[in-house]
Amino acid sequence: MKWILFLATALLPLFPSQAADVKLSDKQAMEIGKRIWTNECAGTISGLTSWNKSEAFPSLGIAHFIWYPDGKRGPFEESWPGLAKYLDSNGATVDAWMLGACPWKTRASFVADLQGPRLTQLRSLLSKTIALQTRFAAMRLESSLPKMLQAAGPSKSALVRSNFERVAAQPLGFYALMDYVNFKGEGVNPTERYNGAGWGLLQVLENMNPSEPALPAFTHAANAVLTRRVRNAPPARNEAQWLPGWRNRLQTYLK
Repeated sequence: MKWILFLATALLPLFPSQAADVKLSDKQAMEIGKRIWTNECAGTISGLTSWNKSEAFPSLGIAHFIWYPDGKRGPFEESWPGLAKYLDSNGATVDAWMLGACPWKTRASFVADLQGPRLTQLRSLLSKTIALQTRFAAMRLESSLPKMLQAAGPSKSALVRSNFERVAAQPLGFYALMDYVNFKGEGVNPTERYNGAGWGLLQVLENMNPSEPALPAFTHAANAVLTRRVRNAPPARNEAQWLPGWRNRLQTYLK
């Protein structure tokens, strides 16, 4: 885990307006990517293209990047178009339709097409680009701290920065931060709220117990904000069904 400690140390001298500069070798990116792939898709090829029954969009790749159907939007940040462009610009074979609007308007049409040529081709691309997907996910963490510090404001920015650095300095800290920000977002988008309360990385860092070691504190705070999310979620979404899996995921930050 020496490489994680090295990367964590590189994150320490950040300023509020400056993003981290994270460099990953293919081996390092694969190690983190496989962990995220296991978290999101149980490490399966089939899990790389999914559309949950309770959601209005497909989730693609190791970090379940969101792709909204054409003409539709939701409260969560859309991330597939950015990934598709990133893969294309880094030498992956990305067909033009993958760079356009989502071709499936409903979950039924998506499920009916699971073994069709488009989704088969998409899974092939995603299974061959684990390291690139990880680097794309790392880019989100690179730019997340300045956004969170700005959103936290003068009263909480020092606390958020301190907790970010505390977690980043741990052997599994970089993985935990990177996985969570791609799992539940940065917490700065005002549309990602239930009853005014967010569940992103910002909210986790704001709620860490200063008397606990960094990773247990991070994990306990994450559990608290996700439990609050479920409690505040619209009943029709039945988000309680996801909470046990989310909690299992948080435990990987300690192992």
